[in-house]
Amino acid sequence: MKKRVLLGMSGGVDSSASAVLLQKQGYEVIGCTMRLWKPSHDEKQTKCSGNQSVNDARSICNQLGIFHDTIYCQEEFKKKVVDYFIKEYQEARTPNPCVECNRYLKFGTFYQKAKELNCDYMATGHYASIEFSSKYQQYVLKKSKEEKKDQTYFLYTIPKEQLSFIIFPLQNYRSKEEIRKIAEEKDLLVAQKKDSQEICFIPDDDYQRFLAKYATYQSKKGDIVLKNGKILGQHDGIINYTIGQRKGLGISYQEPLYVLELNREKNQVIVGTQKELYQKELLAKEVNWLVFDSLKEPIRCKAKVRYRAKEAECMVYPDKDGVKVIFENAQRAITPGQSVVFYDGEIVLGGGKIYL
Repeated sequence: MKKRVLLGMSGGVDSSASAVLLQKQGYEVIGCTMRLWKPSHDEKQTKCSGNQSVNDARSICNQLGIFHDTIYCQEEFKKKVVDYFIKEYQEARTPNPCVECNRYLKFGTFYQKAKELNCDYMATGHYASIEFSSKYQQYVLKKSKEEKKDQTYFLYTIPKEQLSFIIFPLQNYRSKEEIRKIAEEKDLLVAQKKDSQEICFIPDDDYQRFLAKYATYQSKKGDIVLKNGKILGQHDGIINYTIGQRKGLGISYQEPLYVLELNREKNQVIVGTQKELYQKELLAKEVNWLVFDSLKEPIRCKAKVRYRAKEAECMVYPDKDGVKVIFENAQRAITPGQSVVFYDGEIVLGGGKIYL
């Protein structure tokens, strides 16, 4: 009897090629699309809300002879992802909604759906891999062979108990061209569909407009100051700024200045030099470990503080609310609200949310 796998299908080329690969590997594939966001009447449909995505996924399934289902998760998505997104900006942090969506929806609600359908596995089109590790004597999350597309930074919240249940069909592919070729060989209509780069529920990528529309708390004008308190100018709301920002500050100084900190209590944007932007320490909470239950003693590993940041050598120490991380070399623009993810070579050890 064929093993049954529930595949998350967004209507894009990655998940469509994943369906082809899973079929070739002999699985009984069920395609499933999650309807996540319900835009207001004056907003255009998005990747996670649009009929086009569902229709494309359904068409691919029909073409491949796969059953297609749709899960309606708009209320949960709003509560767990959109409301979180708004709240983080209100708290002067820079959120990462993809991490929360993976935590609660794609490896939460979707996992439960796979269990309800008596599936042996669930699969997604993420660029990552899962293998059994002789070192850790368990299944582990590893970086994709397609390094530029590796998405493990966003996947550290997966419960480690689920790792043996998850398949990433794209894990052995090194380029997007290979993925598109798989779709082209099956004449799939999405073979040349462009990747979406923006936040899926903000189609125009204008998060400031989105926050102005949906947030109950509206950011007010305040001072732009140096660390010593000297006022250099006015900002138009701290939600419009992020750590490391240089352009758009609207101030003049004897040398280039960058956003160092957002002070919600004083409603200040604190700026400083490039050198002041670098730090060696951070505190992280809401930590999820993928290779052990909890951190009992300090470990040496590598970590990255942004999706596009390079991994850097560090020590990670247990802390009462999470972990303290000390880097060998100072890191640029460590940002509250973003994630710090820990690596042992190709293996993801875990990660947490930066609080500083």
